[in-house]
Amino acid sequence: MPQGSPRSLQVSCFIKHIDAYDASIHFAQYTLNLIIEQGNSAVKIAVYDRHAMVFSSVHDDVEETDLMQLFKKYPLRRGIISSVVGIDNKSISFLNQRLEHFIILDEHVRLPIEIRYTTPHTLGRDRIAVAVGANYLQPDRDILVIDAGTAITYEVIVTPGIYLGGNISPGMTTRFKALNRFTEQLPLVSRQDDVPLIGTSTESAILAGVVNGIVYEMDGYIDTLRSKYPGLYVFLTGGHSIYFEKRLKNTIFAAINLVLTGLNRILEYNVED
Repeated sequence: MPQGSPRSLQVSCFIKHIDAYDASIHFAQYTLNLIIEQGNSAVKIAVYDRHAMVFSSVHDDVEETDLMQLFKKYPLRRGIISSVVGIDNKSISFLNQRLEHFIILDEHVRLPIEIRYTTPHTLGRDRIAVAVGANYLQPDRDILVIDAGTAITYEVIVTPGIYLGGNISPGMTTRFKALNRFTEQLPLVSRQDDVPLIGTSTESAILAGVVNGIVYEMDGYIDTLRSKYPGLYVFLTGGHSIYFEKRLKNTIFAAINLVLTGLNRILEYNVED
């Protein structure tokens, strides 16, 4: 997404509505899952029919009016919310009153994978979700998940579903902003489709340094971990995943909704008989 775009344009570009049901079907036959992911820069809301997403949208915040529309359209009886920025009590109260099963993801929630992080109370909820989602999609593989957003996280999950940990580094936009903020004369640069190997101006030098630096970082992690875990399966997710997918030399599998997939799996795991 180009920097400086109007927020309304950003939201509309990300909205996806997948109406998987014919209008003649009575929704009352179904129990659908409400999935809410509150990230650093946006909120994703999705509806799942067990394992299939039937609706998703992106918002600035969790708004009661948006939730009410979903409850009117879908038979939502189960839900989960994950936030990296804190959750509004009003939203929690609203969801508690309308859902039979409601989970706020934290370190105490039961997970279908084993967590070996030494400080689970500090482990980002989004990081937990991508690990669970990746293991759900590829349960018999050693996995690296690269989540490219405000921060870039690298998560390692090995068979049989053990989360070993991961690393965190600044995301692309964060790097651009840091160079501008913490220097006197460097301009604020935004991402471009064409990135040179070597910059020939200050702006192109920043662009090339940030973008190529992230590409080398990602490929470096993949190469190093594949030497330790042959056959390593690599997922790329997050808001900047499409941008970097075509730039990596390694084979990876883009999964833009991996956090939502993981949250849905956690919810299903906790309501299973």
